[in-house]
Amino acid sequence: MLRSILFSILFYLTTTLFVVLGSPLLFAPRSWTMAALKLHARTELWLLKAIVGLDFEVRGLDKLPKGACLVASKHQSAWETFALIPLFRDPALLMKRELFWIPFHGWFSYKFQMIPVDRDKGPAALRRMLHAAKERIASSREILLFPEGTRRPPGAPPDYKTGIALLYQTLGVACVPVALNSGLFWPRRSWRRNPGKVVVEILDPIPPGLPKADFLSRLQEAIETASNRLLAEAKAQGQIR
Repeated sequence: MLRSILFSILFYLTTTLFVVLGSPLLFAPRSWTMAALKLHARTELWLLKAIVGLDFEVRGLDKLPKGACLVASKHQSAWETFALIPLFRDPALLMKRELFWIPFHGWFSYKFQMIPVDRDKGPAALRRMLHAAKERIASSREILLFPEGTRRPPGAPPDYKTGIALLYQTLGVACVPVALNSGLFWPRRSWRRNPGKVVVEILDPIPPGLPKADFLSRLQEAIETASNRLLAEAKAQGQIR
């Protein structure tokens, strides 16, 4: 627990330093700010390994398409909100609109050209989100989202929303499922960070053009099957008791 608290203190301290000292990047090319965002993620991953003993492994990077795509990731902890960023060329995350209102955080989110999502705000907000997503795809970016909408404990029943299917049908690009087991090591609503190895597995892309129901079924089965396998693998290795 002491190591976990130390990491959390350094996480918030280094994040603040990146934001404040990096504020001139708000006036620089977006590519520079994205490079800084990836550097921040790598810094926090290094701190996790050095202080807590929590490492990570990525499998299946060769399965990522070369151009624009949707990336649908399992969401078990805050770990993947920063740790997945360096895996992609130029990711654009779907984020709650309220996060864009936070000073510095929101300013940089606009600079990164992330995609705001107004939950329960009606058809106009949905059209704005889809328009922004089309622009990112046209710029050959990856759109990263968590199809369950919020963090789910490891092994919890899946709760996939239909928004991912709407994006899939509207954008007409492949969707890349991503499985992981981060919730075993970075639990929700807890200061504890457990040593071990988070495994991220990039799965076979789902081609565009499937009917909505078939797509959702295929996506959920792929992510849940692989994520449950990664949970079982970590437990079998004695990483979690």
